[in-house]
Amino acid sequence: MSQPRTSRADAARRTRARVLTAAREQMVLHGPDIGMDEIAGAAGLAVGTLYRHFPAKADLVAAVVAEYVERVADDAEAACERVTAGSRALDEITAFLGRVIEASARDRAVKAAAHALGADPGDKVAEDRASRAVATLLLAGQADGDIHPDVTVGDIYLLFATVPADQPAAARARWLALMLPGLTTHPRPTPRDRRHPVPGSRQGAGAKGET
Repeated sequence: MSQPRTSRADAARRTRARVLTAAREQMVLHGPDIGMDEIAGAAGLAVGTLYRHFPAKADLVAAVVAEYVERVADDAEAACERVTAGSRALDEITAFLGRVIEASARDRAVKAAAHALGADPGDKVAEDRASRAVATLLLAGQADGDIHPDVTVGDIYLLFATVPADQPAAARARWLALMLPGLTTHPRPTPRDRRHPVPGSRQGAGAKGET
């Protein structure tokens, strides 16, 4: 009896994973108002099967958001492991921030749906894992003298909350380059790439005679 139950449980997990992947992809492609019928079709499932797993769209969106938080926690913990193995904390923090920012841009429709539906992922375990890992990265960077001693996990979350997720990739990269000096003890280097000037600057206003 245990083997059939195990097989059913495995099948249910695979179905759930298919649904979450399809839901995330469909919301990214078509926006937060995508219907459950369309998500079921993209997952290759009958809509009734989808509703057995997720009785309401808010439940599905909450699960997609929870999966996103899990990925962030996994990523932060992997960065901690690399620091323990000898990687420079500042490099890992910078790369981690960049990955989260790009993920936020890809999944902004999911977040819009969660906000509209009042979906609460409720995954405090993953949130705590992510917070602990980010705190560990910051402590390592502070011990190296690269991160300001007053920077906290809350500051990193504030950074994430203000990401210009609806802007092009080049603008997001520029935004991060401008934000990082607020976290680090290093002055901001003079940018060599002036193809994406800051709005309102002389260059952005069409200044001539500069290369």
